Amino acid sequence: MADRNEETAADRLSVDRATVDGVTVVTVNGEVDHHTSGVLRQALGPDDPAEPTRTVADFSGVAFMDSSGINVLIAAHQAHGPAGWLRLAGVRRTVLRTLEIVGLTTLLPCYPSVEDALRD
Repeated sequence: MADRNEETAADRLSVDRATVDGVTVVTVNGEVDHHTSGVLRQALGPDDPAEPTRTVADFSGVAFMDSSGINVLIAAHQAHGPAGWLRLAGVRRTVLRTLEIVGLTTLLPCYPSVEDALRD
């Protein structure tokens, strides 16, 4: 019998996908850790690996991300291939600092907002 206080990944991380002018916008809210990273991995994966995919991940609702999230972002960047791209938007300072420490901001451009990421 499951503990009533036990949270599921869906309780701790929500992800929504939309398409704006041919770009997939993934809105992420919650905590990205080893329990929830699979949800993020699925959402950031290209629909068709043979087609160039352009994705903006809105991280404005992410207050915490551990190394599992870093691994997901690296894999998602690689999955987008040379003709596609992955951009991050609205990354909070605490999460941005983690990205900077591991050098991921040189690989994934970060923008203040989704609108800025779509405009570039």
